[in-house]
Amino acid sequence: MAVKFQYNKVSMQQLQKELKIRINALPTLKSKEAYLRVTIKKQKSILHEQEKKLKEKMNRLTRNASLWAEFPKELVQFESVELKEDNVAGIKVPSLEKVVYNITPYSSFMAPAWITWGIDMVKQLIGIIVEITIMHKRIDMLEYAREKTTQKVNLYEKVQIPEFSESILKIKRYLEDVENLEKAAQKITKSRQAEEGAA
Repeated sequence: MAVKFQYNKVSMQQLQKELKIRINALPTLKSKEAYLRVTIKKQKSILHEQEKKLKEKMNRLTRNASLWAEFPKELVQFESVELKEDNVAGIKVPSLEKVVYNITPYSSFMAPAWITWGIDMVKQLIGIIVEITIMHKRIDMLEYAREKTTQKVNLYEKVQIPEFSESILKIKRYLEDVENLEKAAQKITKSRQAEEGAA
């Protein structure tokens, strides 16, 4: 979209103001973009570690498949997740506060000795899965914000700043031409008046 302007000083001042806003905002936007890139890279690394941790735990648990066949499914119930908000470069992203579980009461005398360990393992697995889910959401939100910031940087740097600069230059040249024509007209008028006065 081309910049709309009029060939006058008021329009030129407005364009200069808009240009200054974009020039001043550009370094901040570039810093935000760079920070988001680094943060996303770190978040992906953490996510990779969590996924690796989950895979290792699942592999360990499959070795004890016969035990898990005896584990009462209703013993550990996932109840809810409590989230908090983190501010990352002005973007509010979710962060895990805690996972709430509902443990069905059981007799520790009647149940096999490994049940307590089993409950802890199930809680850990649910916790990791919830964390991974939140990390995916977090990364998606940060990626979206980074894309928007990159678009804005490109818009300012490659489109708006050059267009505003070019428009200001056009107005300046036009105003200089008008001023030169007025001076030339004044000289012609003065020289005519001088000729008429001499005659």
